[in-house]
Amino acid sequence: MSEEVNEKEAESEAQTDIPVEKESETENAEVQASEETVAEEETQESELDKAKKRIEELEAEAADYKDKYLRAVADFQNLRKRSIQEKQEAFDYANTNLLKDLLDSLDNFDRTVEAAASATDPKTIADGVTMINKSMVSMLENKYDLVAYGAVGDAFDPDIHEAIGKSDDPVAEPVLKAVYLKGYKLKDRVIRHAKVMVSMPDGSVKAEDTGDSKAENAEESK
Repeated sequence: MSEEVNEKEAESEAQTDIPVEKESETENAEVQASEETVAEEETQESELDKAKKRIEELEAEAADYKDKYLRAVADFQNLRKRSIQEKQEAFDYANTNLLKDLLDSLDNFDRTVEAAASATDPKTIADGVTMINKSMVSMLENKYDLVAYGAVGDAFDPDIHEAIGKSDDPVAEPVLKAVYLKGYKLKDRVIRHAKVMVSMPDGSVKAEDTGDSKAENAEESK
């Protein structure tokens, strides 16, 4: 009888032990799940913090680039304004040196005009004007490369001469018969064409005749 009682007690204890083990496993699983959730949340928070920090860095870089861009635009605008101003000043005062050099000639003309008021010899006035003219021409030629051209007898060149009249004459080729207005070159560029009267060949003189006559003149000069 006692043995049966002991067996029942053993079975009862065994039955009570099973739920305890299951509850322990469930608790462990819940704890593990909770820890994983916490770890996942911490990971997400860490990634979020990194993302926020990166966004702040990018915003700071963007602000820096914007500031540099605005400064560059301002510098460019200032440079453009200075360039326009310098070009305008260069245009406005481009002839300063030339005008300074011409002042001497103007002063000499003033003195000549004053002297002419009391002069009794016209030749003195003419000599003074001639001197001023030579001085001015020399200055323009030597300092500014301004060269006058056009003289009677020169070959006619439509590129540098402007014919305002012509006549048929005993010449072998077109030549300048008269110069009404001298032409001027600045270095190699024509800045004013010479206004001239042109002698055109009338057919009475040939090129060979001109060559023979030149040879005869050379022999006579010997």
